[in-house]
Amino acid sequence: MQPRLRQHYESQVVQKLADTFEFGNRMEIPRLDKIVINVGLGDAKDDPKLLDSVVKEVALVAGQRPVVTRARKSVSNFNLRDGMPIGVKVTLRSDRMYEFLDRFISTAVPRIRDFRGFNGRAFDGRGNYTVGIREQMIFPEIDYDDIVRVHGMDITFVTTTDRDDEALVLLREMGFPFRGETPVVV
Repeated sequence: MQPRLRQHYESQVVQKLADTFEFGNRMEIPRLDKIVINVGLGDAKDDPKLLDSVVKEVALVAGQRPVVTRARKSVSNFNLRDGMPIGVKVTLRSDRMYEFLDRFISTAVPRIRDFRGFNGRAFDGRGNYTVGIREQMIFPEIDYDDIVRVHGMDITFVTTTDRDDEALVLLREMGFPFRGETPVVV
């Protein structure tokens, strides 16, 4: 069975993008390529228990095991040596990507305090959009009692287009809540 947002993309979003930007070929229509969840931990080198808890939390949120990122070179000012763990990341594709996006939009984003929508101009110039989350507690999968330390994460939505306006329409039609707009109900 296909995820709900993938069905929505194929049944409605593709036609809306084709009408809006007048694509001649179906393969030109932008789509979501992957979602990358990244957690940077400067204190992970000192506290291995923190790193283990973050790996567990990101695995719960993403639905797959993350990779521990390591320092590429030594920086003496930060007491950092080459190969020390400095973060965690996971890349979601295909059905897991759509399922995560659905959970993110429908359950996690409404739990953000004082949320008024994401900035619609925060694209990177290549059609990708990154959201910074301040607390991992917005995800219902994470148990508050098991948290070692509150940390944030960066979630990057990578699209197949190089244009920000096409990516904006794509994410808006998928139900992404941008500031000053009424959200699309999927």
